Amino acid sequence: MYDLIIIGGGPGGLTAAIYGARFGLSTLVLEKQAAGGQINLTESIENYPGFDEPIFGYELSQKMERQALKFGAKIIYEEVIDVDFSKEIKIVKTNENQYSSRTVIISTGAYPKRLFIPGEEEYIGRGISFCGTCDGPLFKGKKVAVIGGGDTALEESIIISKWAEKVYLIHRRDRFKGQKILQEKVFNNNKIKILFNCVPLEFYGEQLIKGVKIKKILADNKEEISNLSIDGVFIFIGHLPNTKIFEGKVELSDEGFIKVDRNMKTNVSGIYACGDVVEKELRQVTISVGEGALAAYEAYKYVQK
Repeated sequence: MYDLIIIGGGPGGLTAAIYGARFGLSTLVLEKQAAGGQINLTESIENYPGFDEPIFGYELSQKMERQALKFGAKIIYEEVIDVDFSKEIKIVKTNENQYSSRTVIISTGAYPKRLFIPGEEEYIGRGISFCGTCDGPLFKGKKVAVIGGGDTALEESIIISKWAEKVYLIHRRDRFKGQKILQEKVFNNNKIKILFNCVPLEFYGEQLIKGVKIKKILADNKEEISNLSIDGVFIFIGHLPNTKIFEGKVELSDEGFIKVDRNMKTNVSGIYACGDVVEKELRQVTISVGEGALAAYEAYKYVQK
């Protein structure tokens, strides 16, 4: 029996573990892969308070993990496959064991959205990737396309340009959604060519991807179809929440994100959520960290009662 079980070991989950353990709660983190979540896929983080120089994503996650362990939290690497929140004692089942707890914090994060166009499924792992930090070096001296217009697409384009000969940044609108500082870096990078008002229609190739068919929307609403020859594609069009096992267990938004109040409480007593799995506008490491601290504090108050 634990006071607090945290499902997911990303920045929010690890922060919740640090605070929960410091509050004196017996705290367990269940993580299916590696502590740190998506920040492990980020080459460097330059907007995290306290670091005046960029820090590697995996390095920051390791520091968080060590800090949680230092304060007495326990981390077990197992995948959660089911939960039962219907009673006062919450049950969390993994692929190997079953655990019980007085409170639960859900911090399962999100996963990349797909385009769902012809050729996408076929060429995933054969030229299509969702992580520039991981796979960028594979395209050294080659031409690649990056699809998206938000912070992630801009940041990853810059990273990929360190290896690629040319990066075609394809965005369906006539302007980017990402931060101004990232836009300026992209506009000033001579290895990045921006293709505004363009929509990918199909990926094609042989054993490996060879190109993408693109539809360009012209000023007079006419369309122009063309083929762009590339050696790789990186897709960054947003994320979907990892909430399948929580359907019917807590209230979700229409897109599947967990609904919480200002104190990270779900609609179920003793159940909280934080990080990218929560319904909100902005998803950043600093926000997840704050949410994790608040969720742990609320769990502590619940246990005290």
